[in-house]
Amino acid sequence: MTEIQPARRYRFGVFEADSTTGELRRKGVRIKLHSQPFQVLVMLLERPGELLTREEISRELWPDGTFVDYEHGVNSAVNRLRDALGDKASNSRFIETLARRGYRFVAPVERITLNGDALTEAPALPFSVKVPPSSAGPAAPAEPKLGLLDRVLSTTEDLPKSPRLVVQTLFILLQLMYLAFYISALANLDEINQLLSSLTFATQAFYVTMVTATILIPVRTFLISAVLFHAPGLREKFQRIWWFLLPVDGLWALSPFLLLHHVNYGLALACMTFLVYSPFAQRSLILMGAGTTNPEISATLR
Repeated sequence: MTEIQPARRYRFGVFEADSTTGELRRKGVRIKLHSQPFQVLVMLLERPGELLTREEISRELWPDGTFVDYEHGVNSAVNRLRDALGDKASNSRFIETLARRGYRFVAPVERITLNGDALTEAPALPFSVKVPPSSAGPAAPAEPKLGLLDRVLSTTEDLPKSPRLVVQTLFILLQLMYLAFYISALANLDEINQLLSSLTFATQAFYVTMVTATILIPVRTFLISAVLFHAPGLREKFQRIWWFLLPVDGLWALSPFLLLHHVNYGLALACMTFLVYSPFAQRSLILMGAGTTNPEISATLR
């Protein structure tokens, strides 16, 4: 009897994963997935129904002992894997989270192995699958919907590894810069009112400047405090706040033109182009580790 080689491909639901080529496909269509989330997927598929701890995942993803905050690294890899599968932690069809322990794969897996030149399909592995009470059977997950910004925004895997102190310092400096803008604007409302008076929408622009500056002062103070004191889950919280900050920061990118009494038009335009990029820089710094805790402290708490 010929010995069956180890599984190289796995089929689950409408998906198929090839561990040899590192490809994930849905109904034959390849889905973009970075190497680390794919490694996590293969580990889960090799042990369906079993607990896969965070420590096991981190040893596989960083075998050389690379200095990383592996808790956030593992969370990021699993979240991107869930996005690719259209899965949700709150109603998981594929990946179930076991609080403070790890993850397990909760859907039947069909292993496709090589036996000589022929493909042999191993039977699906039986274990319980969580099915929502309202559905008659497991529904196919929806394709992840990506907007324009989602397609161009950097991911954790796209960004370079940098010392935590460097990215934290740069992030805090950006928040202090915005605080200086807001406080200066509120301290010179009369001058700003005069500068805006020539505009047809002068009153609206004046009130937008005053209200947004007032609201954003506590927001920036919160972000500075959260980074300095390593607030848990800051990365996820900031990514939710970021969608609010993006349009507001876009408006405040025009703030150098409020200084036209003191600077020339060219300098104001140059400063504006930097401020247009600033919200994206803040997001990248958070993903690079500005909002993460010290790994040694995290290990002690766990």
